[in-house]
Amino acid sequence: MIIARQKKKENIAEYVLYIWQLEDLFRAYQFDLTLINRELVDRFQVNSNEKKVIAQWYRDMAEMMSIENITQNGHLIFIQNTVNELNRLHLALLSLPEYFEYHNIYNLLKPDLLVLMQRKTDAQNEIELCFVALYGLMMLRLKNSGITKETEESMKNISLLIAHLSQKYHQIENGEIELNY
Repeated sequence: MIIARQKKKENIAEYVLYIWQLEDLFRAYQFDLTLINRELVDRFQVNSNEKKVIAQWYRDMAEMMSIENITQNGHLIFIQNTVNELNRLHLALLSLPEYFEYHNIYNLLKPDLLVLMQRKTDAQNEIELCFVALYGLMMLRLKNSGITKETEESMKNISLLIAHLSQKYHQIENGEIELNY
């Protein structure tokens, strides 16, 4: 909860990836709340009241996963809605010529996206596909698996696009720019 709140405030892309990681951890722990408390909650260096709040947040999230029937795979509706909102922003930025820097990054990435789309994926849009790729890279790094130079270059472009998109999202959220999408 503490990490999620901070990530949501600072970097919406990191927030999405963090929630996806928590979903997978809950699945790996088979929704065993004792294990979740020991492996996740107890690692926080906070007072006992804050640990109770964090533990409750994890219980609520695990319960939501059960209610939404995503205990085996899939993502919580609230995080899927966030990804969909980011995709709407992505499409809006592409439709406006003044965001030429975003257009340039997207045009560099577009051939890689087409290749990724041809692979078996449940991604519903380009931005979700980017998140799937970033999450996959994160998992490969956790396993200390190597990646090809081509994949590394593609991931740099994906990261750059998502970073720009996240920046625009936060500028809108903070009232720094106005964009209807």
